[in-house]
Amino acid sequence: MIDFHCHLDLYPEPHSVAAAAMDSGAYILSVTNTPSAWSGTSALAAGSKRIRTALGLHPALAHERRRELDLFDHLVVQTQYVGEVGLDGSPELKAHAGVQEEVFRRVLRTCSTRGGRILSIHSRRAARPVLDLLRSEPDAGVPILHWFSGSAVEAKRAVDQGCWFSIGPAMVRGRRGASLVAFIPRDRVLPETDGPFVENGDRPLLPGETGEVVEHLSKVWGEEATCVSGRLSENLRILGRLAGSDSPLSDKTA
Repeated sequence: MIDFHCHLDLYPEPHSVAAAAMDSGAYILSVTNTPSAWSGTSALAAGSKRIRTALGLHPALAHERRRELDLFDHLVVQTQYVGEVGLDGSPELKAHAGVQEEVFRRVLRTCSTRGGRILSIHSRRAARPVLDLLRSEPDAGVPILHWFSGSAVEAKRAVDQGCWFSIGPAMVRGRRGASLVAFIPRDRVLPETDGPFVENGDRPLLPGETGEVVEHLSKVWGEEATCVSGRLSENLRILGRLAGSDSPLSDKTA
């Protein structure tokens, strides 16, 4: 099992959820929304070889937590993974578009100076400016667009710019998201839950519960689920090598 974007620290009982995630054997990228949350969230996965914690500053919080950019710069040497970062063009956040851009640009520049990172990127209603900023900082690392909801034209541009995509149940449940999945190259896909914000019935998806994604990809790709799972595992190994090791979810830092 692979879950390349979940918020381990935001579950109602994060310690028990983290313990269950370790027992499951799933490979998990646990993202954070603020630099100040990184140390505590990292502690949830202490000792795990299959859970990594990403250092983030969520665009919805950029205007409130811009002062934490210095902390971001200080902590980034401790991890090869950065997320959740990016831009959000939702109407309620339009007033903070300038601050969001300032923060995301600074994050990308910091990653560039540190040799690049694996980036889990938020781009809701902001695919074009996200891609513009990624193009302006080509050495920032490997961009992985989380829950991509842009247009087909923007998806093509993202592919051309070398972006990867993390796909969750919420994305494949929608007609638009499902149609975009068919367009994404098979060697640039990883599954995610975005738990606890996405639910399965009346409860949040737990870390690693990405079977619905595998099932959907099996139908789209015309392959058995075991073959799809194998492809996704190989993608993770490729990403691990890009992060600096042959091991999945390597955390060799620079």
